[in-house]
Amino acid sequence: MTLSLSPAKLVLLAVHFAVQADIDSLAVLAARHDTVLRKDLVLRILLTYLPETLQSTKYVGFLEKIEKGTLSENTNHDVDASSVETLAERDATKRVRKLRLLPLTFKDTPKEVGDDPIASFLVRRSYKVDEEAGLLAELPTLLLPFMDQSAYVRTLLISTILPLLRRNCEYHPEDPIQYTLSAFQELPDRVAVNLLLSRTGAREEDLPVVGRDLRGLIGPWLVDEKKWKTRRRSIVSPNSEEDDGICAGYDEVLRWLTTQASKNWRVAVNAIQQWGGPGDADLAGWGKLELTEQQQDRVQRAYAQAALASAYVLPEASSEAIEGAYSIAAQVANLRGLDPLPPFPSAVALLPPLAEQISEDIISTKTATFMRNDLLASSNILTAPDNSAVAFLEALILSAHLLTHAGQACTIRRAGELALLQDERDQKEQASKLIHHLNHNGPKTDDKFWLGARNEILWLRDWGAEEVSLEATPKGVFSKLKKEFLEVEILKALLFNTRYSLARSLYEDAPDRPLDEKVLQDTVYATAMTAYDNASNPNRTRGGLKKCDEIIKAFPSTLPKSHPLAQKVEALLQATHTLSEYRLVLKQGEPFTPIVLRVHSDPISIIGKILEQNPKSYTRLQDFVDLGNRMVQAGLVKQSPSSSHPSSLPHPPEQVSQRITAMCIDAALTEEDFETAYSFVVTRLDSPATDQQKDDYSWRVALQAGKYRRTARTTKPTHFGTGSANEEIRHLEQRIECLSVALRIAPRATLQEILNVYRRAEEELEVKVRQEEEREEEWDWRGDSVSGTNMPGGFNSTNKAKQARVGGSSRGRDSKEEEAPMSLFDLARATGLTAPRNLSALSGLQRAAGGALGGLGRGVVGGLAGGGDKNGSERGSMDSARSGGGEVVSPTGGSHDGEGGQQRARKRDQLKNAAMGTLVSGVGWLVGAPGPAAAGAGNGRE
Repeated sequence: MTLSLSPAKLVLLAVHFAVQADIDSLAVLAARHDTVLRKDLVLRILLTYLPETLQSTKYVGFLEKIEKGTLSENTNHDVDASSVETLAERDATKRVRKLRLLPLTFKDTPKEVGDDPIASFLVRRSYKVDEEAGLLAELPTLLLPFMDQSAYVRTLLISTILPLLRRNCEYHPEDPIQYTLSAFQELPDRVAVNLLLSRTGAREEDLPVVGRDLRGLIGPWLVDEKKWKTRRRSIVSPNSEEDDGICAGYDEVLRWLTTQASKNWRVAVNAIQQWGGPGDADLAGWGKLELTEQQQDRVQRAYAQAALASAYVLPEASSEAIEGAYSIAAQVANLRGLDPLPPFPSAVALLPPLAEQISEDIISTKTATFMRNDLLASSNILTAPDNSAVAFLEALILSAHLLTHAGQACTIRRAGELALLQDERDQKEQASKLIHHLNHNGPKTDDKFWLGARNEILWLRDWGAEEVSLEATPKGVFSKLKKEFLEVEILKALLFNTRYSLARSLYEDAPDRPLDEKVLQDTVYATAMTAYDNASNPNRTRGGLKKCDEIIKAFPSTLPKSHPLAQKVEALLQATHTLSEYRLVLKQGEPFTPIVLRVHSDPISIIGKILEQNPKSYTRLQDFVDLGNRMVQAGLVKQSPSSSHPSSLPHPPEQVSQRITAMCIDAALTEEDFETAYSFVVTRLDSPATDQQKDDYSWRVALQAGKYRRTARTTKPTHFGTGSANEEIRHLEQRIECLSVALRIAPRATLQEILNVYRRAEEELEVKVRQEEEREEEWDWRGDSVSGTNMPGGFNSTNKAKQARVGGSSRGRDSKEEEAPMSLFDLARATGLTAPRNLSALSGLQRAAGGALGGLGRGVVGGLAGGGDKNGSERGSMDSARSGGGEVVSPTGGSHDGEGGQQRARKRDQLKNAAMGTLVSGVGWLVGAPGPAAAGAGNGRE
């Protein structure tokens, strides 16, 4: 049926069918009245009034017929015109004027779209469907039939609608992009890339599909030709001022890749492993990225460079991250057709020689800046995808793996800094940390491990350069370190971990010894000392001391027992082991450890601590002397700490022996054992060695013994020998003997002090002897009185007894003097023994005889206190004998005095004469006195 409607009513009826989505009626109406309902008018009516929620399949066929001009009248379809039939013509015209139909063109409409009404309609319809209904999924159905007729429509479908549709509806519907189709097209490239990939790899389970996102989102997005017209200008070719053919959008993708590598390296590693670059795109079969061969090479090279850059910025120093970096290097080699890399486990096991493959231009301090700056610049030789750069990266990756696997976390960039900056201190610190960690964490019984560790450390120095040429310059992360330094540190580690056989086979038995013999000796000695210093038990059969002993004996050819270093260590071990036999605490709450002995400023003083903390230990004097000698042999005792002139001490062992003896004597006196102290004084200090080797200990302790006074706690003597049975007299005689020793070995300046003590002891002895004699006389008198009273015609028995004693004494002396003629030698000896008398007796005789013995007193005391020549001393004695009034004292201790009583011969006189006789010049040498320099003719003390 043919309708006879006015043009205004036809337009209103077409609008009515569009609003009602009655596409069939609209198609019939448009076919019947094509002169009024032109193509552009129908498209504008559809664009303005067709519901956006209508499925594309309902009207896409109608659009195709309009585009092809094949609309035909369907005679079987009745058109209902009732909605406009009754409408007045004037009203119809007014309504048409008020329709406000949308134009097909829009702002910034591309030229290729402006001349094509169908393309314009499709673009605007797509925007409206997305904006008004959000039915992005309907657009492919709408646009696909027209994709071949319009390049713009194809670009819109592939580069914008497809990425958005996949991103919001298929890949990550839980977090869609909140941008409309038109707004997304206007976004800057960086924002668009970050939005498309904002959920890529965000979850652990998404890592296997990172490549899918790049392939399905970025691949289509890069199809837009406009993006390739906007080139990156910040990074240019090194040989040209022109751009390198990389579009700004693609550059943003590369930057996103390196950014992910620095923040979430797993995303970057999976992306490079799963994506082959721009050519690897999923366009749903709707098209392809059309690039020239030159452009394809450039974009592929840029992608490989970004991959290498990503390896350098991996922030994590884990085995997994390092292995991921290696997979990046292998992928780059594969993409660019370079020398293939072996599998990672094989590379780690074999440690291939890589130094010769690395260009000399790379190993430079200037190159180090490229690891942090301009990683994507085509002028960066570290990220240039060629064999040299890949080999350098492979070497860094293996180095980082070896360090990390050995407990020293190291990133790729850190390894690069070590190799390029070539800072010797930094390299030495890193190597020391590595070997120290192996020292304390390596297996103690696995030689294979240690042999491998040595090979790895040496490889880190030169990256296998020595395998090719011994004269090659090292290029590794330890390139500035001498091989000898590393070998020394490795040897220390082997010895520390008791790998003695392996160390001996490598450093002593090998035909080509890695270390010089002197260096080997010093290293073994230093390691042994380290084991010693770390020991906590002074017993040499345990712990650190045992290890020290084993280390020093591990190289019998290099350090035989006769070697000074071996002897030194043996002496140290013996000395330390001796200390383990005693209780010893140097600081409260801290037990003694061996290192204290080695670092102690005065190790001999430790013996003093032992004597303090171990009662009766002073009785082991010889053991302590041996201990001190071992300290000297071990180099612990340099000189006597009490000496102000170290050069005057040519015999440290003798000094040590005297000092230890003095310590034991002092300890004995402290523990009230005078008998032992006395024994040590007369047997250890009264010797030629003590006279020859002066020290500041012996005379002081001898003086201390001479000052000692018996107490209730004093140890009782076990036997008296030939001494007096009176304990007090015997004790005083022993004190005087100690003082005699002190007089002989003391410095000249101290003699006066000793003489004062000596005089007081003599006076005490005189008193004790006089008391003893009085007791004996009283006992004799009582006996005589008893016998006299029983005799007939008794008489004064007291006077008679006294006369008998005096007569007996005189006859005894006369008989001794007349026994036999004396030889010249005996005469000289007798003169030496009788000349000096005790000081108290001299003073008493001088007062009694009116100064008859003054000359003798002055000679002896002056010789002791002030010195002089032997002739002066001799003359003093002789003059005193000739001066009148006095009588020459006999060797037996008797004397004749006009006013004094007769005295009995005593052992005390013999001890006194022996001590004093040694100081008499001229004949003193016969009884062991010092030479002429020791005697003097100074003024005596009266």
